[in-house]
Amino acid sequence: MKNFKFIFLLGILILQTGCRNTGEPSDTQTSQKIPVIFDTDANNELDDQHALAYLLLNGETFTVEGVTVNTTRNGGGIESQYAEAERIIKLCKLDGKIPLFKGADQDFLRIRDQLTSTAFDGSDAVNFIIEKAKEARDRKLVLIAVGKLTNVALVLEKEPSIARSVKVVWLGSNYPEPGEYNQENDTAALSYVLSTDVEFDMVTVRYGRKSGTDEVRVTQQEINKKMPGKGPEVDTPVMGRHGVAFDNFGDYSVNLFENIDYDDDPPSRALFDMAAVAIVKDPSWAESKRIPCPVLINNEWQERPENPRKITLWENFNRQKIIEDFFRTMEEYTLVK
Repeated sequence: MKNFKFIFLLGILILQTGCRNTGEPSDTQTSQKIPVIFDTDANNELDDQHALAYLLLNGETFTVEGVTVNTTRNGGGIESQYAEAERIIKLCKLDGKIPLFKGADQDFLRIRDQLTSTAFDGSDAVNFIIEKAKEARDRKLVLIAVGKLTNVALVLEKEPSIARSVKVVWLGSNYPEPGEYNQENDTAALSYVLSTDVEFDMVTVRYGRKSGTDEVRVTQQEINKKMPGKGPEVDTPVMGRHGVAFDNFGDYSVNLFENIDYDDDPPSRALFDMAAVAIVKDPSWAESKRIPCPVLINNEWQERPENPRKITLWENFNRQKIIEDFFRTMEEYTLVK
């Protein structure tokens, strides 16, 4: 009789496990995940799109509170940035489930004095981030910023009290060397964020160096082999930015790689932004160290070894593990909640 009861209970457990929806995490699982807002210049090149899809299909690790966009030099104005982020959300079958907001079109110094207005450049994104940062939660809200830091700086200027409620993970800089696209698009925003006491992680780019996210590269051949048909299939095809409609992100990825210039040897493209999401998922995929917060003067880094404020610097990324996990996620995805 005891054996019968054991087998019966075991059968129920197996049945319950087998009946779970593998496409979405359970509510219990969700409470243990990393809460994220993704801030992006989505239409800049092609790494933003892959980073966002990777995030949205990693439901075992993340909950995504929302997506905010900003404008940098490339990719058009805020409407174009919004449209591209919306495409990725739709291709990940999360349209209407993940909030998407327009952020800053201009830079921090031009908007800063307008923050008392009811509506200002970027107000939808800024107010949304503040609202989410004020919600009670068991762990800090992570702002993964993969473009300029304008939205983040405006948030901290408008509501300084939330600095201790959020963690900023920023993809940018060639630190300790000068330059880098995200940095140069709003140096004042970066300087302002560094002047606050918000927890800050700097995920280095370092063009042409193996120690930065520039090393996390894929070739067109790899994408053509791994990505076709990957991701959830949507009911209504989504028009891509190159005039072709797609019903899954994998095919759109192939199209993006067909319409981009290549560099390095062999010819490839870096998935900078995707690597930033990856090290939030698994910090062992790169090396980190705490350093005294430097200051940016005339777009040049100046060290401040006595500065009590510390930030975290990320470098030496494990390209193999990050890229393998990206392709695995595209194959065995779980939608975020």
